[in-house]
Parts: sequence; C-alpha cells; structure tokens
Amino acid sequence: MTLSDTRVELEKFSARQAFALDPFQLDACTALADGHGVLVCAPTGAGKTIVGEFAVHLALAAGSKCFYTTPIKALSNQKYADLVRAHGADSIGLLTGDSSVNSNAPVVVMTTEVLRNMIYANSPALEHLSHVVMDEVHFLADRFRGAVWEEVILHLAPSVRVVSLSATVSNAEEFGSWIQTVRGDTTVIVDDHRPIPLSQHMIVGNRLFDLFDRKDPSAPNKKPAVNPELTRYIRHRELAARRDDDYSPRGSRGRRGGSQRGDPRRGGTRPISRPDLIARLDRDGLLPAIGFIFSRAGCEGALSQCLRSGLRLLEPHQADEVNRIVDKYVSELSASDQDILGVPSWREGLTRGFAAHHAGLLPAFRHAVEELFVKGLVKAVFATETLALGINMPARSVVLERLIKFNGEAHVDLTPGEYTQLTGRAGRRGIDVEGHAVVVWTDDLEPTRVAGLAGARTFPLRSSFAPEYNMAVNLIGRLGLAGSRNLLDRSFAQFQADKSVVGQARQIDTARRQLRKIEIELENRAEGRGLDGGIDGFLGYTRLREEIRSRERSLKFENRMATQQSTVEDLSALKRGQVIGLHGGRHRGLAVVLEAATDLRDPKPLVICEDAWCGRVGPRDFLNPPQVLGNMRLAKQIDRRTGRGRRDLASALRSAGIDMPKGKQSKRTQAADDTGLARLRSELREHPAHQIPQHDELFRLAERRNRVAREIASLEESVAQRTSTLSINFDRIVGVLKELGYLEQHAGKSNGDLMVTRAGDTLSRVYSESDLLICECIRSGLWDQLGAAELAAVASSVVYESRRDSYGGAELVTGVASVREALSRTHAAWQALTRIEMSHLIEPTREPDAGFATAIYLWASGRSLTEVLAAAGERGTSLPAGDFVRWSRQVIDLLEQIRTAASLETSGESRLTKSATAAIAGIRRGVVAVELG
Repeated sequence: MTLSDTRVELEKFSARQAFALDPFQLDACTALADGHGVLVCAPTGAGKTIVGEFAVHLALAAGSKCFYTTPIKALSNQKYADLVRAHGADSIGLLTGDSSVNSNAPVVVMTTEVLRNMIYANSPALEHLSHVVMDEVHFLADRFRGAVWEEVILHLAPSVRVVSLSATVSNAEEFGSWIQTVRGDTTVIVDDHRPIPLSQHMIVGNRLFDLFDRKDPSAPNKKPAVNPELTRYIRHRELAARRDDDYSPRGSRGRRGGSQRGDPRRGGTRPISRPDLIARLDRDGLLPAIGFIFSRAGCEGALSQCLRSGLRLLEPHQADEVNRIVDKYVSELSASDQDILGVPSWREGLTRGFAAHHAGLLPAFRHAVEELFVKGLVKAVFATETLALGINMPARSVVLERLIKFNGEAHVDLTPGEYTQLTGRAGRRGIDVEGHAVVVWTDDLEPTRVAGLAGARTFPLRSSFAPEYNMAVNLIGRLGLAGSRNLLDRSFAQFQADKSVVGQARQIDTARRQLRKIEIELENRAEGRGLDGGIDGFLGYTRLREEIRSRERSLKFENRMATQQSTVEDLSALKRGQVIGLHGGRHRGLAVVLEAATDLRDPKPLVICEDAWCGRVGPRDFLNPPQVLGNMRLAKQIDRRTGRGRRDLASALRSAGIDMPKGKQSKRTQAADDTGLARLRSELREHPAHQIPQHDELFRLAERRNRVAREIASLEESVAQRTSTLSINFDRIVGVLKELGYLEQHAGKSNGDLMVTRAGDTLSRVYSESDLLICECIRSGLWDQLGAAELAAVASSVVYESRRDSYGGAELVTGVASVREALSRTHAAWQALTRIEMSHLIEPTREPDAGFATAIYLWASGRSLTEVLAAAGERGTSLPAGDFVRWSRQVIDLLEQIRTAASLETSGESRLTKSATAAIAGIRRGVVAVELG
C-alpha cells in the first residue's frame, strides 16, 4: 500500500468510530499509516487500544497479517470477541495455551508467550506478518514473565511494525529510545490526559468527602492540598473514640470481647460495612462500582455480607434478564456439579445486583459477571486486582478498602502505578461525566498518604529480562554463541544498565573531584595544628579508625556466617523424633521433628509444635543453632494432615517430660580477642592525633572525606556489576547445559562456538519454569513406565505451586504408592540438578510441589468433581473450582509439551507419548472440558 492509500484507510477507520479520535490516538494512527512503529503511553481507560485496532484494520486492508498479543488469556478472549464483532469470524483467530480458533486467519489474537514460542519454532504462520500489537507492554517489568516481551521485540523481523501499548510510565522516552534502537523507526506518543476526569474521595464512616480541597487557590502546577474538612472530621472522630474509651465502664471490653471504639453509634473508628457502603454509593448515584479487595476470601466475605443484608440493587425485570444470562453459562454443567460449585448462592447475588470476581471462580462464572456488569445488570463487583489488567469492565466508581496487598512474599504498600491502574477503571466514556475513586478510611490511614498515591501519576518501567535454559538453547540454535551474546547486549535490561553506567561514571568523576578538594582542605587544617597532613599524619589516623571499623564489621559478619553455617549443619543432622526448641517467629516452645530435611543446601525439617502448628522450619527461624533437648517416640504412620491428628501429636509432645531451657535466647557473639584488631587499636592510641577532641572540625572533615571515598567505591562496584551481570548469568547457564549434554562444541569450528544437541532440541520445545528438570526426567526415562493418571499427577508437581507456605512433599499422595514413588524419583532428579546448578552459581530450579497431585490423579482416573475438590484442599478446605480448572489447564499444557518433547527424544511414538495423550484426554472432561471448549 502507498502512503496515500494508508491515509485513506485512516479516514475510513476514523469514520467508523463512535467518537472522534483524541489527539494522541490520531497522532499514533497517523504514524502507523506512515509506516512507522509506535509506542503509545497513556492512562488506563484513555483508549490506547484504538491504535492497535487500526493496525488490525491496516493489515486486513493490505492483505497481510497482524498478531494482537495480550498478557492474559481473559484479555485475549475479550479482544477476540471485540475484533470478531468488528471484522467477522472468518478474519479473526485466537491462540492461547488451551484455545485454538481459526489459527490461520489474517488476524490472530494470542498471549505473548504463544508468539514467543512461534518465533523460536520458526513457525510458517510468521510469513506475511506486517504488524504486531503488544497490549499492556509495560508487563515486561513483571519479574516472572516480563522477559517474554523483550524476547518478542528483539526477535521479530525488521519488516514487522510493532505497536506497543503501555500504561503511563515516567521513563517512556527511555523505553521508546530502546525500541527505536532495536526496532528502528518508532514514534513515541505520550499522553497524560484522561478523557474522563477522575475525582478522588475518602469515605469516613458513612460520610463521603472529596480528598482534595477544591477551593485551594494554588497554582495549577502545584500539588492540590488535602481537603481540610476531611482532616478535621477524622481528628474529631478519633478524639470522640478515645473519649468514649476513657469513659467506658471498667471491664466492659472483656464482656464485649474487645474495644468499643468500633461501635458506630458512639462515633468509633470502625469502617463502614460493605452493604452500607454500596447503599451509600447507590444513593449518591455512584454505581456501578468495583470494590478492589486484595484477597479471594475478602471478596467472598464481602459478597456474603451483602447476601445476608436486605440489599437489592435490581428491579424484578432486570433479575429475570440476569437469570436468562446465568442459564446460558451453566447449561453445560450437571445438576450435581452446579450444587458443588455453589451456583444457587452465586445466582442469588447476581439477581440482587452484586458479585465477586477473582481467579478462584470458575472461568464461566467470571465471564458471566463480566457480561452482566457491562450490560448494567451487576451494580457492584468485589474483585481482586486481576480485574484491573486490561479487562474491559469500566465502572462509574472504584472503591479501595486497603492500600496494602500481598505480593506473594509479603504484605506491601500499593505503588502509585498500581493505584493508578486500579482507579483507572473508573469513568465510562460516553456515559459518565467523571469517574470516582473512593478510598475507605481506617484509623491507620492518613489522607496525606492517599493524596501522595493519587498525585503520583506514573511509575518507572524496569526490565526484568534474564536468560534461562530454554531461552539459551533457542538463542544459540538460531544465532550461535556470539550472536546470542550480541542479542543480550541489545536487551532493555542492558540498555538501562549501560545508560545508568554513563550517569554513574559521571557521578564518580564528580565525587573524585570532591574528594581531592576535601583532602586538600584537611591537609591544610592539619598542618595549621602542627600535624603532618600526609599519609602518615592525620589522614593516616583517620584511615586507622576506618580499618578498625572495617575489621569489627568483618568479625561480626564472620561470626554471623559461622553461626548460620552451624545452624544449617545442625538442621541437616536432625533426625525424626528429636525434640528442639523454637525461640522466634510466630511459633515458640518445643517442636518435634516429623521428617528430616532433604535439601542440605537449605535444610527445612518438618516439625510440629506444642500449639499444633505443623510446618517446615529453616535457618532463618533460629538465632543460634538448634539444640536437641530430647527424643520422642513416633509411630511409623502418623496423622498430621487432619486437625485432630495434629492436636494429638502436640498433646503427646507436651506430655513427653521435656522442658524448654529457661531464659531469653540471645545471639552468641565471638570474643573480641582478634590479634589484628588489638594491634590496630594500639596503633590508634599511640598516634599523635589521638589527643585531638573527637568533636573537632578535623574529624568532621575526615568523616566527610571517608563518606565520599566509600561512595566512590560503591559506584565503581556497581558499574562493574551492571556491565557484566547478564553475560555472566548467560555463561553460567551455558555451563550447566554443556555439562548435561544439551550443548556441545561445534565440531567444524575452532572459535569456541557451540551447537545444540538432540537433547537441546527437546529442551527448546519445553516452555516451563522447570524446563530443564522436565527434560532430565524425560531423557533418563523416569516417567516412561507411568500410566496416564500417574503421569498427570507427576506432571502437576512441576507446574503447581502451593499458596503461601503449604507443604508440598510426595507424602501428600496417600494411598497411591506408584505416584508417591514417581514423585520421589522426580524429587531426587531435582536434587541432582540443583547440585549442578549450585556448582555453577545459578539460582536452583523450583522444588516440585505435590500439592495438586492427588486431585489431578483422581480426576484423570474418572472420579467425581466433589471427591476431587475435597482431595485437592489445603488444611481441610476444598480447592476453589476456578483454581482446579486453572491448574488442570496448566497440566494439560505441560502434558502436550511432554508429548512433543518425548517424540523428539525417541523419534516416534513411545509409551510416554501414549500416556501423555491418554492423560490429556482423561483431564479434558466435565467442568474442565466446558471451560476449554
């Protein structure tokens, strides 16, 4: 197509839109029509996807191909439906991990991983590809999956125009500069304007306040002030609550089970209840609303509160329409499955206008909620943050109950970027004049903190790119060793490192000039006091002091490391039945070892405490090495999976006659009799400058000088690390792959180049966090004799990850000896692999987790959903159906990869490939088949 043709297509496309294109949309589409790639950074809800849709339009008009990539399957499914409505089913395809619809269409919607895999496999589908849309491209900062986005950007053919759509980030120009460097001509469009203004509020009790002072006469560029009326009301409320506490009758707290501060009739500080909050928003005309609650249990709890209340948000005729839509989504489920999945209570909430939305729900339930919400038949949704990731469910209002979330490791504060992403759902274009963000006040939340989040509109984009095993064999297979290193040098991670190195080098030069200036001043002042200002004079004295501090720190570190090493050794040596004492963390008192540690690198024996808590303890749980206090006889088979069994074990432990050592445990310290330290202290006392008062100006100057010197050393170390980290990690990975036979020296070349072996070809087709472990099990024949259900169970252990700190050992699989034995062999293979990884200084592969093995074994064996969900439960509660389907999907995906990899390894069909095929068929039934389509 000529330039004039593409401009005509832009006019046609613009005329089809419901709204006139905003300036940033028009600029981006014009650049695309002119043949440039584009990076568009704009707020959530601003309409970035219009640019991606124009790329689709251009590809269809030119008779070429366009791939539209998204980070999650739900967003892929939604975008597929949108494009089908616009262009017809014949022109649009869908490819996700478990769906393939019209995959040869000129426009295909897919998850980003699918496109990465197509590139590595040299798929013929890449022919005639003219455009790739990368929606939510800021996902490349994700520490688990972000590298995939960079791989795609780096590997796509130069002729492909990349349309990158990102939330507003503070370093958009830096990101755009990198894309221009690696992709060529790319136009960067940054727009901070929201088409629908967003009003910020806080709700205190039952009163709704503006967060910012609308009467503030500050200059437009100045941050707005917090609403003084809001601040005064909170202060008065807290004073009233304290006064009520002071005047409450003695003992009333004990009778009421706690403080009366939360009594709303007495002006306490308890937040508004969920039903009252929704009713208040309804009265103020602020529905529909999405309430973000950062836990599944919290979402379900909010829904239960609304169900118990008399809250109804729909008219009878609307409830009838809800029932018709719900029937469509549950029609393929049997009556028994509907009862197990809680359809009746779920339906009741929907017919009253409210619902929950989180990953624990069956996907069909989530899709029903999304459709009803868009149609205005659900007025309030209680959701986890997954809903904020691009899914098109705009609301009039967004409610945040807390500004803290669990990130998988710890509870952390929301970042400004996360706050912006969540509140960006508020405001429906063409419907609302403005959107509303409402934060629920609690007594530990200051309005100034909310104002800080609301005022900081952007966040920096940081690369998470890091080489991995599968990536390494694919890169070397395509580009060779030197070409692979060159590609790593072109990554955004290296681009950011190099750019920061330039800045740090400038800092080093500045600091060195500052250091010389301070030293000259120090020497002059020392000579004025009659002291030699050279190395043997006052500067020598200050260096002695620094050496002493450094030696003291070193001794302290050595002592800590020696203690840690002793703790690791003693934990590794603990035997079943030995009783130890726990002194820190959440659990204190006696504990008996139920299972010795298996990983000598990071030993974590399984113990049960006096309070009936059962779990693994590691070196971080001990100040000093554990001391064996006695022994307790344990039966060969013990029940630690049920509450009753754990309570019986704890009772036996308390009755064992073993006592905890008295007194508070303190960390042991090494005696300060180091000869080197004593010599340094002696030299310091004998130095002439030792008589100068410590508060003298000379010491302040010396401290400044030492501080600058330390800063220089730190910067120089940082520069050395930044410029070599990626290549060092890549070389370590290559070392592991060479040792295990996945790479070998190229026979025809003497330049150190490598070639991918047959085993490496197998690894290149396995895309998993545990890719190398899976290939080792396939190569060694560990899984060859497994039946279909057994293979499904073992495969689940390398994809499943228990929530929080739940135990995932092979012993969880009770009653199935063959599965337990296969899991144990897989675990032994993992241990052998981690030893090799550790010898190459590589972060070890994640340990297999058998927490889902029993459930998927039973399901693949044809057992009922009721039995399977109960078996999959943690701590006696059933696994949510949505999680069961999600993990089943992932097991199917891995089994398909195992089938492909095994056929490559054996050059044909083997027992393993047959078992994998049968396992896929066994899992793809019932509720799983309904979701997979």
